[in-house]
Amino acid sequence: MPETRTLRLEIEYDGTEFHGWQDQVGVRTVQGELRGAWERITGERAVIQGAGRTDAGVHASGQVASVRTLRDADYALVRGLNAVTGWDLSVKRISVAPPGFCARRDANGKMYVYRIFNGREASPLKRRTHLHVRRPLDAGAMNDAAGRLVGVHDFSAFRAADCDRADPTVTMWRLDVARDGDVIEIVAVAPAFLKNMVRIVAGTLFWVGYGRLRPEQVGEILASRDRSVAGPTVPPHGLELVRVYYGRRGEPPQDEAITSSIV
Repeated sequence: MPETRTLRLEIEYDGTEFHGWQDQVGVRTVQGELRGAWERITGERAVIQGAGRTDAGVHASGQVASVRTLRDADYALVRGLNAVTGWDLSVKRISVAPPGFCARRDANGKMYVYRIFNGREASPLKRRTHLHVRRPLDAGAMNDAAGRLVGVHDFSAFRAADCDRADPTVTMWRLDVARDGDVIEIVAVAPAFLKNMVRIVAGTLFWVGYGRLRPEQVGEILASRDRSVAGPTVPPHGLELVRVYYGRRGEPPQDEAITSSIV
């Protein structure tokens, strides 16, 4: 009789046409499309557990999922799944995971990157993956402000009003801002994030980049724990889940593993 095993799926998607990761009735979601593809290719009704529940419009190049199955982790399975999903969703790799592995529960941390195209004219090639901001931004001041949010803090000022997490404390392992020509990246790494946290942090850093806030005022906003004084929740299409980390819980990833794509 075939042996049940846990497989690990590494997934990439353009989130523009998805209503987020989480399976929902009547709308297209990443989890729902994967589930449908899995049932069609394997004949199994399986639960596909994702490491992170990305919101509608958010992209991923490093999403991880796990599934209990009788199937082998072979290339034929990868090809089969990708043959029946949309062009904007791809399973990059499938491997056998350790017994009991759960993509969500065992995740030690995540890296998100928010990308801005800071040029005068729009870039058609970046319109789905970068927020276009014409007004010049001071990336140095934004990076100065970002450093004030690194560490263990109550991030109540940087979470959505309907965030249901009981404890607003987050350990921000890394938050920095870098510019390469007209592209600015905000890189955030933490064990977990509050609802809309990265997008609100990015909106607040925009205010610093515009000169509306001084870098030191971001620390004051953090201490206030008041969402009304922080910046706006910026649009989701600039955000990407780049990597999910697995290792000893509570320990940050090695520095060399979390460098920005901008050198």
